[in-house]
Amino acid sequence: MKLSKQKILGLSFCTAFLIHGSVFAAENNKEKTSLGTVEVVSSNDSETTNSYTVDSMNSATKLNLSLRHTPQSVNVLTTQKLNDLGITSYQEMLTNVTGVSLDRWDERLKTTARGFEIDYYKVDGMPTYITYNDRDLDLAMFDRVEIVRGANGLTTGAGNPALSINLVRKRATSKEFKADASISVGSWDAYSFMTDISSALNSDGSIRGRLIAKHQDKNSFMDGYEKENNLLYGVVDMDLTDSTFVSVGASYQNIERKGVRWGGLPAFYSDGSKTNFDRSLTVSDDWTYWDTEVKSIFANLEQLLYKDISLNLAYSYDEIDNKNAMLYFKGKVNKADGSGISYMDWESDKTNKQHNLDLNLKLPFEFGNLAQEIIIGTSYNKDKTSNYKGRYPNGYYSSLPNFFNYDLTLAKVSNADIPYIVEPEEIEQKAIYLAGNFSLTETLKLIAGARVSSWEYSSTDETKEKRKFDNELTPYVGVVYDLDKNHSIYASYTSIFKPSDKKNRSDNFLDPIEGKNYETGIKAEYFDGKLNASLSVFRIEQDGAEEDGTPIAGKQPYKLVSGVVSKGFELDLNGQITDNLNLSFGVANYKAETAEGEKFDTKASRTTANLFAKYSMNKFQVGAGVNYKSKFYTGAGAEKITQKAYAIANAMASYKLNSNTNLQLNVNNVFDKKYYSGIGANSMTYGDPRNVMLTLKYTF
Repeated sequence: MKLSKQKILGLSFCTAFLIHGSVFAAENNKEKTSLGTVEVVSSNDSETTNSYTVDSMNSATKLNLSLRHTPQSVNVLTTQKLNDLGITSYQEMLTNVTGVSLDRWDERLKTTARGFEIDYYKVDGMPTYITYNDRDLDLAMFDRVEIVRGANGLTTGAGNPALSINLVRKRATSKEFKADASISVGSWDAYSFMTDISSALNSDGSIRGRLIAKHQDKNSFMDGYEKENNLLYGVVDMDLTDSTFVSVGASYQNIERKGVRWGGLPAFYSDGSKTNFDRSLTVSDDWTYWDTEVKSIFANLEQLLYKDISLNLAYSYDEIDNKNAMLYFKGKVNKADGSGISYMDWESDKTNKQHNLDLNLKLPFEFGNLAQEIIIGTSYNKDKTSNYKGRYPNGYYSSLPNFFNYDLTLAKVSNADIPYIVEPEEIEQKAIYLAGNFSLTETLKLIAGARVSSWEYSSTDETKEKRKFDNELTPYVGVVYDLDKNHSIYASYTSIFKPSDKKNRSDNFLDPIEGKNYETGIKAEYFDGKLNASLSVFRIEQDGAEEDGTPIAGKQPYKLVSGVVSKGFELDLNGQITDNLNLSFGVANYKAETAEGEKFDTKASRTTANLFAKYSMNKFQVGAGVNYKSKFYTGAGAEKITQKAYAIANAMASYKLNSNTNLQLNVNNVFDKKYYSGIGANSMTYGDPRNVMLTLKYTF
């Protein structure tokens, strides 16, 4: 939504009025408000609760709201849930997020939710823009994963109205020495070692440190595949005064993968029949690799200014290095002699550098004897591709004599190579935002806000045009009404924008595509907040672009038109049923169509469901669950490829050997279901067969 200068001026006056009102109200309530202490970043950490839910989260609006009073469909994967499921990586986590559909290509996952591609994730609320999820971050350094379904433009800026994933880092909260060490062994020669150490760094515990180190090695059900993962994470938290908190940290993760795929298996034989290869077969060679190195630093400052008014500053820097050499196959295989396939190899080196900055002022106050809160802030994000060089050795495609028996090598650099070079380019985003949690009555709350963004793309490549979009308005409006002490109903409108690279007939770039999210539902808290439940109904409208008449000077113009409409529902139930039973259940269903009434993105399951329950008996715990995906397909006619609906069963059992030692067994895909996690003419990718992991953890 484009914002005019008049609207900007009006928003500025509104902001000034709200801030003035909040300070005035706080001044007039001196006898009701005492000087507090600054809240630590990790005040809502989940690792100390052993719960499947949390008291509050701020991923939707930056306001600390309970799940019940957040006017969107939200969910949280806590430390306890991740541990019980044996989930250690970002990609594993995605398979357990209700509403997310996965399309695996190779090391990359294309993920969608509510019919739209998930094109960013966040770390401590800082957006990281990615196309495909190939980095596979290790979750050992994160306390929890906060999920906001639908448009999340208020805290993110540019993106699709799909789903927001916020990874919240672990902090150094312990004033006493504590540590644990674990060793895991599992299927396909998998093993890992990890240690997590926390301690006070001075006598009174006002300065605390934490260090996490991990090494992981594993092979795969795929022939020739190997993966090594090394992680180092450190953070220091400092209570400099009663009103000043500082946190600084860094992380390093290095993933080395050998025998990798680029794409997947062929879908068809030359006679038109569908292939059905053994799961161990892969289109690769022993020289292929895909290495990813991620270096990050971050810092937070929280300063209490006056009473409960606080200034919050956060900064993060990431450097991501990707190096790979890969092999791609395409075509239809002749059953008799293995002919019919062409291959292409590739080698590249790419470096991205990201800067994220967020500064905000939180203004809690009372008005009419009711608690209110306003937050106003500014953010800055820059993603720069500083290096991207690749080559196609000996050109593009060559004929493969025999798909069933080949031995290829990566050609050395020569004049026959076709180079692929991307000049340095960057995306820069600046914004100011305002949000408020207003208690209109004891039972009625208004959560409203807006973000004004400036987005710019630039490149040193003179053939690529600069794109800049200013004054993009992203509104947020939600109301929550408490029916009783346990139940609330809500309705909300949220939005997000997606910059376009297409031009109109006047040779101007089209305005960013807007994603509008309309949502309503009912939420509940039971057992003093230990169990959260919600039922949400949504409708999303995202504009599209279509060709506008004939080309002008050889360039095709476009125009904005009505695009995709997605509508559906989501149901969630997470938390503690009894002192012995923890439950996590979610189901999501949607329908997405284009303006012409055609199904949109058929490679995504329309219905997904996740169930996991754990029962504790003294020293023994048992858990079981199932992940369900409805059918998905691609292509048409004789070349239509369909993966039928499937369900994957998982189980766990743990036993506390003594007060310090715990043994846990996880079994995934218990019934060894054979299914495709990715489909396409040249990208058939099998999901993992049955596998087990045994973990021994010792706590000091």
